[in-house]
Order: sequence, then structure tokens, then C-alpha cells
Amino acid sequence: MLVSQMNRTDLQILAEERLADAQVLLANGRFGAAYYLAGYAVECALKACIAKLTKAEDFPIKDSKNTVYIHDLKKLAGVAGVEVAIKQLAKNDPAFETNWALVTLWSEESRYDRSVDQQLAKFMLDAVADPRNGVLQCIRQYW
Repeated sequence: MLVSQMNRTDLQILAEERLADAQVLLANGRFGAAYYLAGYAVECALKACIAKLTKAEDFPIKDSKNTVYIHDLKKLAGVAGVEVAIKQLAKNDPAFETNWALVTLWSEESRYDRSVDQQLAKFMLDAVADPRNGVLQCIRQYW
């Protein structure tokens, strides 16, 4: 399925699946891939928020003017309309603030990073998946 054919539900499912994949990879010593997929789960979650803003809850069709086909998590949060909520939560919750700061260091280029160790991968997974202060927990409220 092409991204341009995905809807909000597809992106929500993909976010959850990629997080689960990242957890399996971390448990099996595949730290770089775990780190990358954890960040990708957040990207998919933010794109689900963007899809929610569209009329049919479909992810917008790619064109040269479209700003949703980016991988920068801070910019996606702005396009998704959750940037203010994230900033407010970060202001009131130091643990979430730390998690968001770590997660936003991720980029699509991290898929090539072979230097990610167990500690960094675990920090990333915790920052994304923590049930109380995790980034995905926050985003789920808006998708």
C-alpha cells in the first residue's frame, strides 16, 4: 500500500506495529534497527494525526507543495496540530520533556547509523513507549 493510499487507521496500526517491531529488535540485540523503528513509529503516529485533519481521514496525496512528506518530527508535530499540546505537556512534565527531546533527535538518516548501542536504543524505546510519559502515549490522544 502506498502512503498516499493510507488512512488514519492504517497509520495508527503501522505506528503500533513498528513500535512492537522495535521492541523485538531491541530484545534481540539489533539496536540500530530498534532505534530507527521507534522513531519511525512516532513519525507514523504524527502522520495519523495529520490524516485526522483531512476530510476523509486519508493521508494527503503527495505533491510538490505538500509539507506532510517529511521526516522531521518537530515539523510534523506542527503540521499535525499537536505542537502546542506537546510544548505545554513538556512544560508541565519534565519526564515527557526529556522524552520528547530525545525522540526529536531521531531522523530518517538514523537508518544508516551503525553506532547505536543498547543503551541509546533502550532510551529511545522508553522515550517512545513509556505508558505514563512516553511520546506515543501523548500523540495517541490526538490521532
